[in-house]
Amino acid sequence: MRFYQADPKLEHYWRGVILFGRNVASYKFALAHALYDLKQPDNDLIPLETLAVPFARHICAHLKLAPKQITSQRSQFLDACLQFNNGDITEDQLTGITVKLGFAAVINAFHNVNQAEIDKRFFLDERKMSKGIRLTDNYYYLTENNQFPNLIQETDARWRLVEEAWAMGVSRNLIAVEYDNDSKMLFSRRSNQRINITSCRDSLNGYQKGYCFYCFRPVSVVMAEENLADVDHFLPFTLNDAISNLDGVWNLVLACQSCNRGAKGKFARIPSTKLLQRLHDRNEYFINSHLPLRETLIRQTGNTPALRHNFLQQRWQRAKNTLLHEWEPTAQGDGIF
Repeated sequence: MRFYQADPKLEHYWRGVILFGRNVASYKFALAHALYDLKQPDNDLIPLETLAVPFARHICAHLKLAPKQITSQRSQFLDACLQFNNGDITEDQLTGITVKLGFAAVINAFHNVNQAEIDKRFFLDERKMSKGIRLTDNYYYLTENNQFPNLIQETDARWRLVEEAWAMGVSRNLIAVEYDNDSKMLFSRRSNQRINITSCRDSLNGYQKGYCFYCFRPVSVVMAEENLADVDHFLPFTLNDAISNLDGVWNLVLACQSCNRGAKGKFARIPSTKLLQRLHDRNEYFINSHLPLRETLIRQTGNTPALRHNFLQQRWQRAKNTLLHEWEPTAQGDGIF
């Protein structure tokens, strides 16, 4: 898959799992969060009883906000999580049920992307031999990467977006994800009510692999970090009267502070045609990511690659005719998306 083949680093393989794996349940996200929580165990073998505690805890926490965590009608495991949330069973009882029912499919399916297994495994299935999973060196290397804090937030953002898609029933009513420039949040509307979903930074960062869209300088989505990314409008928001829906996901990118507002930053200039092609490629990652930004991008820009490319080209030309000046920064890293 081009997403991680273009730059085959471990964090991009991991992002491939989170962003492009098939979603019929939220268990993959819960398993990822459980592994984040257990990132430095004394033994690389994690017994299912140990794994079950954070796995179930994350599922239970999300169930309180989003009752739909699976596409099928019923799940005995989710019923047990609801019973725990209601105080009807103990944590020990929930752990036992999780060991028995919670990992039935997710451990086997975790590394599958586009109906094939990725080249890098982060754990081995040793349930038959050792009643657990064994973390690989790949996972330990991943935890030592400076991108690791970003991965945690990206996973939860993806989980929240998938939940909202299921809550709205995307097969019947395609989700429309909108952006609030003041709060930097993505939101949707359900029954005429605004539903905040997740941070825009956290949602976009994985698709840009943790780099500035324009110059490929590393950025962060962690609020306290010095290199915190800015959410930027690719076509400047000053064109809002001339071009509709500039707050659409199709026009939002993450930029380093230098590109967005530094001395040689973009400001009210038009990114070059090379950067326009990069925007198209980034948006196609959304399209290949199944739910739910796929649905938003198709609704906003067209249902074929040719229509989406033409959509961007027309709006870029309208912006160029209005603002005239093109802009492109000096690259600070290799082009990897």
